[in-house]
Amino acid sequence: MAISEVIAALTLPGAEQSARHARVFARDVLGEGHPSLPDVQTCVNEAFTNAVEHTASGRDGRITVLFSLDGEDIVAEVADDGASGVRPVMRDDPLAEDGRGLRIIDALALVWGIRADGHRTTVWMRFPGPPPLRV
Repeated sequence: MAISEVIAALTLPGAEQSARHARVFARDVLGEGHPSLPDVQTCVNEAFTNAVEHTASGRDGRITVLFSLDGEDIVAEVADDGASGVRPVMRDDPLAEDGRGLRIIDALALVWGIRADGHRTTVWMRFPGPPPLRV
């Protein structure tokens, strides 16, 4: 997936309480009234929380949240420190007690995917624009 323009990026400690900062960052980047903001915040939160729980990021690591534009669409990325070569997979059972984060992302994002970058893993998600206003 080619990224046309990076809007903003933030690296946070891989701790549960940092998920709130990722949601606030999304609001600050897109703007309070952006029509995709609730879905973006929910999906970034799910990907961030999964990274804390399932990867090295949650063991004194870091997680980077990046926003970019691809045409009129907003692309959100959550990059973690990796999990020994294991990549996120959406579970087949929609009623399972765990594995709901990727199902939520699948339901809310236009399209999403996973990109490996060495030991790191990036979950990327595309949402309808418009591009955020520049101030």
